[in-house]
Amino acid sequence: MDNKDRLILALAALLRAERETRGALMEALEEDSISREALLAILSDPIPIVTQEDIEFAERFAMSRHLPIGGKG
Repeated sequence: MDNKDRLILALAALLRAERETRGALMEALEEDSISREALLAILSDPIPIVTQEDIEFAERFAMSRHLPIGGKG
C-alpha cells in the first residue's frame, strides 16, 4: 500500500466518521435527548479533526505528484 492508498483510506474513514457523528447528533437533537451543555461541549471540542501533521503530509504528497517518476519527495 503506497502513500496515495493510505491517504484515500484515511480520507474515506474521516468522511465516514463525520457522517456517523452528524447522523447521531441529528438524531439526538430531533429526540431532544441532548442537553445544551453537551451540545456546547461537542461544538467547542479542542481536538482538531485534521491536525497540522495531516495537512503537512497531504501537502508533501500533493507536491510529490509533480516530480518525475523515480524522483525523491
